Amino acid sequence: MNNPVWVVKDVKPQEDYMLTITFADGSKKRYDAKPLLEKELFKKLNNLSFFMQAKAQYGTVAWDDDTDIAPEHLYDVSVPISNA
Repeated sequence: MNNPVWVVKDVKPQEDYMLTITFADGSKKRYDAKPLLEKELFKKLNNLSFFMQAKAQYGTVAWDDDTDIAPEHLYDVSVPISNA
């Protein structure tokens, strides 16, 4: 069974609250997490050292305390990174 294209295979958090994400279809995209910082659900991400602990887990981007972001949202909203 093939994974959906939006399954997260790898994530690299950046200090500017951007996430560089590799998806199951091989695409690499950048996700701006700054808008999430205003939401109560994601307030822990305001701590940069916590944000930098992002990891690819269970097919999405997650943090140690079970905070995660829907992978479909990440795929749809992220901006493709060109290889140029």
